[in-house]
Amino acid sequence: MTPCTSTRTTNPVPTYKSLGVRPIINAGGTYTFMSGSRLLDVSAQAMVEASNGYVEIDELMEAVGRRLAELTGAEWGYITNCCTSAINQVAAACIAGTDPEKIARLPDTAGMPDEVITLRKTRTGFDHAIRMAGGRMIPVDNEADMRAAMNERTAMVFIVGDSEANATIPTDRMIAIAHEYGVPCLVDAAAQRPDVPNRYLAMGADVVCYSGGKCLRGPQSSGLVLGRKDLVLAAYMNAAPHGGEGRTMKVGKEEIMALLAAVEAWLLGRDHVAEWRMWEGYLATIREAVEGLPSVQTEIEHPGIANVTPYLRITWDPQVLHVTPAELHGELLSGEPRILINLREDGLLVNPYMLEDGEAAIVARRLVELMSNRHAREPAPAPAAPAVDVSGAWTIHLRFTRGESRHSMTLEQDGARVSGTYRSQYGWGQIEGSVAGNKVDLRVSIPYEASGTSYHYVGTVEGDTLSGTMPMGRMWQAEWVARRV
Repeated sequence: MTPCTSTRTTNPVPTYKSLGVRPIINAGGTYTFMSGSRLLDVSAQAMVEASNGYVEIDELMEAVGRRLAELTGAEWGYITNCCTSAINQVAAACIAGTDPEKIARLPDTAGMPDEVITLRKTRTGFDHAIRMAGGRMIPVDNEADMRAAMNERTAMVFIVGDSEANATIPTDRMIAIAHEYGVPCLVDAAAQRPDVPNRYLAMGADVVCYSGGKCLRGPQSSGLVLGRKDLVLAAYMNAAPHGGEGRTMKVGKEEIMALLAAVEAWLLGRDHVAEWRMWEGYLATIREAVEGLPSVQTEIEHPGIANVTPYLRITWDPQVLHVTPAELHGELLSGEPRILINLREDGLLVNPYMLEDGEAAIVARRLVELMSNRHAREPAPAPAAPAVDVSGAWTIHLRFTRGESRHSMTLEQDGARVSGTYRSQYGWGQIEGSVAGNKVDLRVSIPYEASGTSYHYVGTVEGDTLSGTMPMGRMWQAEWVARRV
């Protein structure tokens, strides 16, 4: 890296260790909450090189778009700061186009088409990105619904490609119907492979978007957009460095060049057959280590169209090994070294994509250590019998890190089991939980669009008062007090 001469520093480079943050061996996958994928060397080099000079972003995006078109066969390409921002900006392009006055007004869509048709069964919380641009989600279940929903306010059809297996209308059929009505289609293929020829563009999709920080192994804060040139450029006009609601989703020159390097590596520089053999070797190391343990069974699973790697499923009888999947998952993640493996109801699921050389042996060793000789551990005590009855109506006062709210619930108790109805200021849901001694554990989800909100109450009963804490993410808690009405 060329040293910066205009400003000089004397402080050391901060590291995870200097912050007291423990790194993780990732045998789970390219999850955002676990910081995505590990950057390719060529992407890291491109990022450093990009930091050595200044460019006009419009000029850079034009050149990168042209290069992406050459590489992928799409009409044009565009790099965003993540796949979700790509969804947002393409939606904005379908709603406002490149009319600067309309762009400035979003998410106010007065006088603009703002309805976005999508399949109800494949909806995810990521369609929040469309609502941020002013889009109104119109869920449908079948072809008749889809045709009935089409009107002059229809701006776009949104297809969740990663969930094709659950689709009630085939993807190519949705695209064909949309085009009958002159409506553009966006496919979210975040966790898929951007191979050439592109399967969605071959179906006729107008735009397809990918995460830059998953299989491409570019920057975690990057996304790739491919498709119709006019629509891709319109998406860019709704984002930085221009105005509009997408201005907040700024992608820097470093991420742009690093993701371009990752795309070039995917199509020109990586040996995908050798990578697959490497992943199979990692899984074989783990499988051979654990399958000799009592009651342990292993199975290699093959993927669908998203997160394309082989997987290793490990199951066992918790009564034989004296450890449940949840307990083992927690011990792996809290131990030394920290190891992430996917938790499933009946066991663990190993994804080798993010493992590095030597790490499979470490994972295997820790699994054997934690799954062996469990009979020496004292069994967990049985839950205490309920000492209180929480049946009745309750008002709840929630105190968040910033702000507060008042909710209510009506509970029925049958032995240790608790159920009932719950109402927040915006919606209601069914609440379920249990009582052990004078302790309560209650969970409820309040639906909204495709996401909604979940609450997990853990607390103590004292007379007609319930009180305790609620986790808010991994790092914060809310406090709550409930009083019987």
